[in-house]
Amino acid sequence: MANAMHPLLIELGTEELPVKALPGLAQAFFDGVLAALEKRGIAVERGDARPLYTPRRIAVLLPGVAPTQPEQKSEVLGPYLNIALDADGQPTRALQGFAAKAGVEWTALERTSDKRGERFVHRSASPGESTAALLPQVVAEAIDAMPIPKPMRWGDHDHAFARPVLWLVALLGEDVVDMEALGVRAGRESRGHRFMHSGPVPLARPGDYVEAMRDARVLVDPDERRARIVEEVNAAAAPHGSARIDGDNLEQVNCLVEWPVAVACSFDPAFLAVPPEALVATMEANQKFFPVLGEDGRLLEHFIGIANIASKDEAQVRLGYERVIRPRFADAQFFFTEDIRQGLASMNAGLGAVTYQASLGSVADKVARVAALAERIAPAAGVDPALAARAAGLSKADLQSRLVGEFPELQGIAGRYYALQDPALDDLAVDARTAVANAIDEAYAPRHAGDDIALSPLGKVLAIAERADTLAGGFAAGLRPTGNKDPFALRRNALGLARTVIESALELDLGALLGRARALALDAMVASAESALAAASGDKDRERAQKRLDDALADRAADPQAGIDALYDFILDRLKGYYADRGVPARHFAAVAALRPQSLHDFNRRIAAIGSFAELPEAEALAAADKRIRNILRKADGDVPGTVDPALLSEPAELALAEAVEAVHGDTGPALASGDYVDVLARLARLRPQVDAFFDAVMVNAEDPAVRGNRLALLKRLAGRLGSVAAIEHLSV
Repeated sequence: MANAMHPLLIELGTEELPVKALPGLAQAFFDGVLAALEKRGIAVERGDARPLYTPRRIAVLLPGVAPTQPEQKSEVLGPYLNIALDADGQPTRALQGFAAKAGVEWTALERTSDKRGERFVHRSASPGESTAALLPQVVAEAIDAMPIPKPMRWGDHDHAFARPVLWLVALLGEDVVDMEALGVRAGRESRGHRFMHSGPVPLARPGDYVEAMRDARVLVDPDERRARIVEEVNAAAAPHGSARIDGDNLEQVNCLVEWPVAVACSFDPAFLAVPPEALVATMEANQKFFPVLGEDGRLLEHFIGIANIASKDEAQVRLGYERVIRPRFADAQFFFTEDIRQGLASMNAGLGAVTYQASLGSVADKVARVAALAERIAPAAGVDPALAARAAGLSKADLQSRLVGEFPELQGIAGRYYALQDPALDDLAVDARTAVANAIDEAYAPRHAGDDIALSPLGKVLAIAERADTLAGGFAAGLRPTGNKDPFALRRNALGLARTVIESALELDLGALLGRARALALDAMVASAESALAAASGDKDRERAQKRLDDALADRAADPQAGIDALYDFILDRLKGYYADRGVPARHFAAVAALRPQSLHDFNRRIAAIGSFAELPEAEALAAADKRIRNILRKADGDVPGTVDPALLSEPAELALAEAVEAVHGDTGPALASGDYVDVLARLARLRPQVDAFFDAVMVNAEDPAVRGNRLALLKRLAGRLGSVAAIEHLSV
């Protein structure tokens, strides 16, 4: 059939592409080809097609593409009739010019109308171009849209790409597309594995591609290649233990090889005295190896390397992998030994010379602030304040260690190992020392999205204190995030603080904590400005330093509430996404946020309660009634009386509502005080009949001012209890 779909293969062959960029480049090329075909109206049968790629190629393989565009229709609007025709109905020069440009007689033009009137229009249709003729444009557009941060140039032409392009395959059905891209002429010959296949790989048709490349020792499907890596790694690790297969490491290895072959290796068990996190970091980040773990989860002296070749002498490959890992392990061993010899307490001495932030002082200054906050937070977590302050005082010491200098990702982790062995902590009982050591590590938790919060009570205290100081300091120093810029990771810190408090069910006064953190940060800014002024030399430097000090003093003297509110709102904004991810409707969140609970644990209880309330049949009606009541109260003239006068109640419905309101106040008081919000809202739901009857039978805005004021007072008292758990008017649709 002439209109039958034809399979399409486009393969760009290159030198080895950047590992981390490769999946994105392949996806962008795939999406670009599809978009360009769609733009031209060319029908595509995509099926389960997805980007295909290896380190040396990016490919698009589509099961079916239409051989031609559909008929191309065009419509060109011409002049309006009052301009196109003269008084005798004859064509003006404007119409004649339009007809001549369209290549037709003016009498062949059609007419159309819009809001301005009737006008001439030229409509035409032409056969669509062949897909083969359009593919050069399609590929060019797809290449131009690829996100290549640093394009390379090669040869004696002006073409640029992520890496030099060596070959191009372009097949539409069984035919080679007559085209060129990036200076390379299209053909039907691909290339196999660099070492395991000699000569070109001829392709008769697109459908042969995956199998033909497999025969040439190239797995072009990243999913197939990834699955093979996992299978190979697990099989190689099985005689000793189980492989640790980190997702990011796996993806990078997948972008490094075309024909993965696992090689089981080992290292000197003496290196296991080094923190395993350092060894794992070296194996994964630096060498792309897969560590092997025992049944207890401990690191073993085995690892798996992935070769890009089935070597005839695997022993030499193994020897090479083992040789390359040894010096890095030896470095880690040396750093660890020297750090142990120095001790955390000694490392701490150097933090005063390390700047945390220009306006906030040194890392030592930050540590002092965190220690003060930790001491304040500790009782809420059942932790000894003195122990919390001591742990916080050591929480940044490992930043001065050699191990962290080499492996920055080991911040906190290294400190945990050093704290367990530092003689300076020998005065602590074993349990206390262990708690301090774990807290130094857990202070960084959660380290990333999806990570767990700190596990131990002391770790939770340090994690909260650290983030409270970072947030308060960041806001005080004018480092609030804008757009995508968040140099101090304030958004992540805000969410980490909130998660730790909520998921630990800690009863903390957030406003008080933020207020204290802010005060400490502002004191630090004043101290830093004073130091800068004392060190200033020259009139201009002193003038700038004095201005900085004056600003810092003014900030410290200002009403603190606005600053505290800004921090609170920033945290709430992070919580909005947190609860949305857990399926909490936005209006439920808004209902609780409107009350601005100062305890995030209490905030969470209210969220749960409003979710239960929303499922009750009375919820919608009561929410609507609450909304109505608050609108009435907002529009009321003058002050609403603070109490209800029983003597002014006359209508049966208002008497019944007044009685019900007083009863619900008495019934819900204890539950409200204890935080049993589900019970409070369930009891409030029983008010619906009296509320409905009141609005059906009673006119709130009575002519008698005293009666009107009394009815408003009744509604105010009702609204006070309806909004005691959350602003339920937000639930009204």
